[in-house]
Amino acid sequence: MKALPNILTSLRLVLTLFVFLALAAAAGAVPYVSERLTPEMQFGLQRWAFWSFVIAAVTDFFDGWLARKLDAVTVWGAILDPIGDKVLVCGAILGLLALGGQPMVVLPAGLMLFREFTVSALREVGAGRGVKLPVTLLAKWKTTLQLTALAAEMLSSSWAAFDLPADPSIQSPVTLFAHTLMWVATIVTLITGAQYWEQTRKALSAQG
Repeated sequence: MKALPNILTSLRLVLTLFVFLALAAAAGAVPYVSERLTPEMQFGLQRWAFWSFVIAAVTDFFDGWLARKLDAVTVWGAILDPIGDKVLVCGAILGLLALGGQPMVVLPAGLMLFREFTVSALREVGAGRGVKLPVTLLAKWKTTLQLTALAAEMLSSSWAAFDLPADPSIQSPVTLFAHTLMWVATIVTLITGAQYWEQTRKALSAQG
């Protein structure tokens, strides 16, 4: 049972790869595969990508909770968990960008990616100098907002794949909600990035 948290984290990584490849294939970006897909198969991949993303996002909560509940916190899990979070977010963003159709996603998605890579670099540099950057409460909310916003954007981009009514009075509010949530998540993402930057700067300055 104590291996379950790490299994869930590993599952999240596998599902993330599937989400990206499924969306890329549906968008026609996978050589020798996309050209053989029928429209119905493309829609099917979009649906599977959405539900795989939802399952992967749920594991993000349960693996940490189970690790604490089962007293199964390990070094390997501590390494895999943040990697799984960032890979999930980045994989979904790249899949959405490949799928296209939502120009309003490009800027916030790019800002999210910029922040994630910057904080990863800060952690790597800080670790080499003995500086730790503990995850803040706002950063945990950031991840929740990111995953919720990306799920909403994925649903909006794959609207036809779910055979939902092509009624602007229904689809437009959903799209607006997804875009708004994406920008809220982006703002919180940038704020936490600035906080980590300042923490690292102060810690390195204190070391002289």
